[in-house]
Amino acid sequence: MSPPAGTDTGAPVPDGGTVVYELADGCTLDDVEEGSCYVGTVNGVVEYGVFVDLSEELSGLVHDSNLVGDYDVGDELVVELAEVRENGDVSFEEVQFADYTTEAVGRGTDAVVDDLADVTGETVTVRGEVLQIKQTGGPTIFQLRDESGVVPCAAFDEAGVRAFPAVDLGDVAEVTGRVESRNGGVQVEVDELTVLGGDRERAVRDDIDEALDEAAEPADIDPLVEWPAFEKLWDDLRDVARQLRRTVLEGRPIRMRHHADGDGLCASVPLQLALERFVARHYQDDEAGRHMLKRLPSKAPYYELEDVTRDLNFALENRERHGQKLPLVLMLDNGSTEEDTPAYRNLRHYDIPVVVVDHHHPDPEAVEPLIDAHVNPYLHDEDYRITTGMMCVELARMIDPSLTDELRHVPAVAGVSDRSEGEAMPEYVELARQEGYDEADLRDVGEALDYATFWLKYDDGRELIDDALNVNCDDRDRHEEIVEFLSTRAERDVDTQLDAAMDHLEHERLDNGAHLYQIDVEHHAHRFTYPAPGKTTGKIHDRKVEETGDPVITIGYGPDFAVLRSDGVRLDIPEYVTELSDEIDGGGVSGGGHLVVGSIKFVKGMREQVIDALVEKMADAEIDEELQSTGVLSQD
Repeated sequence: MSPPAGTDTGAPVPDGGTVVYELADGCTLDDVEEGSCYVGTVNGVVEYGVFVDLSEELSGLVHDSNLVGDYDVGDELVVELAEVRENGDVSFEEVQFADYTTEAVGRGTDAVVDDLADVTGETVTVRGEVLQIKQTGGPTIFQLRDESGVVPCAAFDEAGVRAFPAVDLGDVAEVTGRVESRNGGVQVEVDELTVLGGDRERAVRDDIDEALDEAAEPADIDPLVEWPAFEKLWDDLRDVARQLRRTVLEGRPIRMRHHADGDGLCASVPLQLALERFVARHYQDDEAGRHMLKRLPSKAPYYELEDVTRDLNFALENRERHGQKLPLVLMLDNGSTEEDTPAYRNLRHYDIPVVVVDHHHPDPEAVEPLIDAHVNPYLHDEDYRITTGMMCVELARMIDPSLTDELRHVPAVAGVSDRSEGEAMPEYVELARQEGYDEADLRDVGEALDYATFWLKYDDGRELIDDALNVNCDDRDRHEEIVEFLSTRAERDVDTQLDAAMDHLEHERLDNGAHLYQIDVEHHAHRFTYPAPGKTTGKIHDRKVEETGDPVITIGYGPDFAVLRSDGVRLDIPEYVTELSDEIDGGGVSGGGHLVVGSIKFVKGMREQVIDALVEKMADAEIDEELQSTGVLSQD
């Protein structure tokens, strides 16, 4: 950075001294001005004066007539730039002050990240926090954040050798180098990188913190529909939107875990897109979104130790190999129950933050001491009818409101997929109708999502799922063709499964008048194909509800699990799980879900005792003819 034009030698500064500039090693004539004062080092003594270095690239003569003292090689003195001749020779005059303040000058023009695209090919100085240090086979890449954005800075030593090894993650640094175009953005090719401390470090951090507070503030939007029940969650969602935006701005990756069903996809896909676009606005590297965000479907209705182990291993490898910060884990349509706590305790060993957005019946006393934020309608005396997809569409809009037109149909898909009977469902369906979807279309989209994610297993299937949901999809015809194909195949496979299973249903009438249907899905349904046991149980249940018109409970069980569905009966599956765990010694009972939709696990040898005890509790449950099912969740 050159001193300001018109700087007067000896001009007073706030502490009463004088400004004397100290040039970085790479500074050239472009970084100095006549009449300004600089710290110089004597590099040679001759009869007619001394030669002085201001930097490795800039030297000049102080004629003996302009010297005040006597100097040897290596001595420092303060000089004023007197003249730059046409041939490039530089002359100085020695000056002396009783008091002065030194100000460091980096090579090139001061710039902020947002402006770098306008100065491609020029040398600049940028100051910010080091967010990532990645060693490639060639340069070391330092991701540097200032108050306006993040830019990759490539520093070269020997190929594959760490440049500037004294620089650590989280340091505040001053980078000087040439701006070049790369990966759809810009990159600084580093000449000098210096770690800042003291007042200069504090000033940079203060500027960044102030800018990040402003940039992290969620967009001020109105909800897609007016729904008093939903309004109770609005402030919680804004807090999460603020936290997610701040997480991205601070360079912390996000691992997004979601239940692998229609509602989970309606929650995670819009949020992934919103965060990617937010990353793109603040990072100069087009590849940043891919490295910062991972969407990961979870088959189980809770955060399994298998999944958390994968996540931890991935995060620790990325920290070691790519210099990334440890991630924030974002749980969607999952993560509210006591079954999640072993995974959360594992994350706590590494201080990894966890945010949960879910609509399953929660165990707040168990999970909230282990997580950083929890949005759930049950915490506001509401229930499952507010689906996670509905919440996350609004969350995505708070992060990137430009997505609104692409997401208007998604809450209705989420509601239909989870059979929500919320008061606002007709309004969500009307929004979807305005986008060209009738209720049959919405059901087909939900079935297509369930079918696709079943076969994708642990793969996020980004492009296929985007097209099936018609989010970030540029071809409506392709979307409709894919949905028709997938939903038709899903219907065919369901019919095949039910043709095999229905003859094996066991039926009884409970004391409270409800129909109870049970089936051994391990022995009387096709395995390892669509639909999975949870979906199979749900489809059987739907058929029996339609046939009887009466209160119905359906249990699909295997060797060590049972899937539960209910219509017209006031069950409390999470409470049953707690009671069975206490009452049956050696049963190993665990599980949960919604009040009337859920699953439980137990040890294989105790299946008969657990299910018999469960049926007894169901027989005592209150009948409510108006109570509607939460819908069929695609649990395995």
